[in-house]
Amino acid sequence: KGMEDILFLNKRGSALSRVMVFYIIRDLARRAGINKAVSPHTFRHSFATHLVEGGADLRAVQEMLGHASITTTEIYTHLDRDFLRKTLEQFHPGFKQ
Repeated sequence: KGMEDILFLNKRGSALSRVMVFYIIRDLARRAGINKAVSPHTFRHSFATHLVEGGADLRAVQEMLGHASITTTEIYTHLDRDFLRKTLEQFHPGFKQ
């Protein structure tokens, strides 16, 4: 990989290792009062979930994430119950709550 492929740099201008990125994110989450497990992968899950909740097509999200199977993308997105209920109310003619 070239320098243009590096996203995070250390103080010396070298690439941060995956482990260091993990430790930094975990530490920052702890300092922010977030008690659940947070990792770099959490951002990927959040990205996908926010896209779908914002109305993005699931197939488009699948392409963005590089998933071979749409099923993987469905598992990847963590949609909350309120969002699912509103979606049912909006799109299912027989669903009344």
